[in-house]
Amino acid sequence: MIVCHCLQITDHDIRAAIDWMRASDAETIITPGKVYRALGKRADCGGCMPLFLDTMRGCDNLAVPPVLRGLRSTSMGDANEGRRQGHRLSERRTAV
Repeated sequence: MIVCHCLQITDHDIRAAIDWMRASDAETIITPGKVYRALGKRADCGGCMPLFLDTMRGCDNLAVPPVLRGLRSTSMGDANEGRRQGHRLSERRTAV
């Protein structure tokens, strides 16, 4: 099925690109930009993006690798991303 008429990308092309990326690096995070790059193309009008993403989500190899799951919750448990409390100017008290 043709997913993108502008660039002539099919669902088979998307699946093949994802399979190729997963085979070359099992721990990579696969994004639409990486799929376009693997196909040697660039997004044009964006009208195909919903169908493009649905096709990507339907691939078995798209899942986040087990090694990378849960990294954010363990390494970044702090909501302020390591910044001091009151790092914003609006939160600082001014001397009167």
